[in-house]
Amino acid sequence: METSELLKKVRKIEIKTKGLSKQVFSGEYHSAFKGRGMAFSEVRNYIPGDEIRIIDWNVTARFNEPYVKVFEEERELTVMLLVDISGSKSFGSNELLKREFIAEIGAVLAFSATQNNDKIGAILFSDQIELYIPPKKGRKHILRIIRELIEFKPKSNLTNIAEVVQHFNNLVKKRAIAFIISDFIENNLENALKITAKKHDLIALRIFDKREKELPNTGNTLFEDGETGQKKWINTGKKRVREIYYNNALSREHNVLEVFKKSKVDHANICIQSGYIQPLMNLFKKR
Repeated sequence: METSELLKKVRKIEIKTKGLSKQVFSGEYHSAFKGRGMAFSEVRNYIPGDEIRIIDWNVTARFNEPYVKVFEEERELTVMLLVDISGSKSFGSNELLKREFIAEIGAVLAFSATQNNDKIGAILFSDQIELYIPPKKGRKHILRIIRELIEFKPKSNLTNIAEVVQHFNNLVKKRAIAFIISDFIENNLENALKITAKKHDLIALRIFDKREKELPNTGNTLFEDGETGQKKWINTGKKRVREIYYNNALSREHNVLEVFKKSKVDHANICIQSGYIQPLMNLFKKR
């Protein structure tokens, strides 16, 4: 991708998602993700009705009149985006590919975090950690994350979420809010997600395209697996073939949602064609 084209894409995503994070997600994000507790801020004069337990007796004795302690929420948190950039993210039946759609979601979360004084970092992965961006604050930092989400080319097209989250647990020692953004096509995730959910506040965002569930009637069509490169001709003109495809997709969806439930991981199902605003709003409100 040409540098000028990349910069235009990054700027377009920034304008759209920064506005959304301010106008739509700001309050919900703050409510959904609590700070680490309450920290002492200052003292002020006692006002009738204040609780006795917050009186600062030392200051009260010094000035011979009652003063109370004022506490503020320790807001700063660390937010990590664990983003699947394997081969299947190059799929898209709409004007947006999965990867471009995911970049927008990542940008919304990043700007929401920054507006709440939280640090934001990212891990781009396939069947390995492809790129680690340490948590920081600031617009330039967010723009770098967006740029990498759009442009970074992975060494592998395969996916191994279980392996990656184990590395994440070793890499990020301090408790963080971790969003795993993927289509979650692979199996055997339950144990890895359970372990990670105990250490971090883990949220799964499952991204899918409607064509991964509903096969259109396009006759005899050549399909290619984005991760393995395997190609296969399928006669989509047959109703039975479309029904099997649909039922298999439903089964995969059911299985992964069961994994989230058993692992006690909050999640959102996000369809590219329907957009991400409402699913994210529902997720934040549910928390």
